[in-house]
Amino acid sequence: MPKPRETAVYTHGHHASVLRSHTWRTAANSAAYLLGSLEPHMRILDIGCGPGTITADLAELVPDGHVTGVDRAPGVLERARATASERGLANVDFAVADVHALDYPDDTFCVVHAHQVLQHVGDPVQALREMKRVTSPGGFVAARDGDYAAMTWYPEVPGMDAWLELYRRVARANGGEPDAGRRLKSWALSAGLTDVTATSGTWTFSTPREREWWSELWAERTLAPAYAERAVESGRATERELRAVSEAWREWGRREDGWFAVLHGEILCRKEAAPSGHRDPARGLTRPS
Repeated sequence: MPKPRETAVYTHGHHASVLRSHTWRTAANSAAYLLGSLEPHMRILDIGCGPGTITADLAELVPDGHVTGVDRAPGVLERARATASERGLANVDFAVADVHALDYPDDTFCVVHAHQVLQHVGDPVQALREMKRVTSPGGFVAARDGDYAAMTWYPEVPGMDAWLELYRRVARANGGEPDAGRRLKSWALSAGLTDVTATSGTWTFSTPREREWWSELWAERTLAPAYAERAVESGRATERELRAVSEAWREWGRREDGWFAVLHGEILCRKEAAPSGHRDPARGLTRPS
């Protein structure tokens, strides 16, 4: 079992604004690239599951299988358990785990999935090695991450560029890589995954309701202690500058012509199939000799 590695500080923290964003996520809007590969019997590990909305969706999609959601933050797992309980799901469980050193045997899961995780970890290549290790031969390693430098918006409200520049600096100071989306394929290859399909997906916020929701999330998140204190204590921003960035988000949200697009990189990696004559756990098949 590899030794745990130092993990980056989670830049967003678990402020209420962050959890509102995370509970909005579904398998449909955040893991569509993976869904066509799922089969009812599969066993899935969902890394960085947060409040468990994607985890619960995956559990509903594998009614004859099982989903385990893991996160480094024990507190958020209570929300995840409540989500699964509210949906009446019996094929899901949750645990604390570090993606750098997963406490599961080799070849345990048919699918190992991570959404918006690798941008926040100290060693994404080691994380992918661990994801590969616990994936069964013939199974899938799946990851999706945003790419902050590729985010784009209109109109050019003063202060929004300052938000992006500051966020990227703070995230990197915390040990993460905010432009992870474009790096996923490279990290996967470095981790020894060879059958890699790299795609992209977007979230777009443009309607009045979408603009209000997205802008208010970021206006609050900019001033939340987990982010603001690190930005100020490290000398990367003053409280006044953070308040200006927060107001810039609200100004953008009030603009009738406002439009914001979030680009994500995606990788779907098939682990080497079982040798001839051996059962393929991911497919439930025995390959002929």
